[in-house]
Amino acid sequence: MSEDPALGDILDLLSDEYARDILAATSTKPMSAQELADECEMSKPTVYRRVERLQAYGLLDEQTEIRTSNNHYSVYTATLSEFSVALDDGSFEASLTRTDDESFPGEGESDTADRFKRMWEDL
Repeated sequence: MSEDPALGDILDLLSDEYARDILAATSTKPMSAQELADECEMSKPTVYRRVERLQAYGLLDEQTEIRTSNNHYSVYTATLSEFSVALDDGSFEASLTRTDDESFPGEGESDTADRFKRMWEDL
């Protein structure tokens, strides 16, 4: 979804304890589905269902971890930074803030040398 979802949709999603647990766990470090299942004490199918819903609303990012043994797997990172609801002039207003995500270190740099420097520093 490119625009902020409706207040009811977000409240419905965040009312799910499993979804909240996944967001909390992935806000500290990227985690695989197996790590989430272990950390949040839920089955892998439950993890995948919640991950799919969270990704649909742009609250969770997926990246592939590359392994030399060809056992590549996905890790998930929360992109939700803040969610707030305010009652203003008889109506509810929702505000959703996502983290500033770079696909790779230095992506936001316009100069090639700066981009390379940023990537090198993160190794």
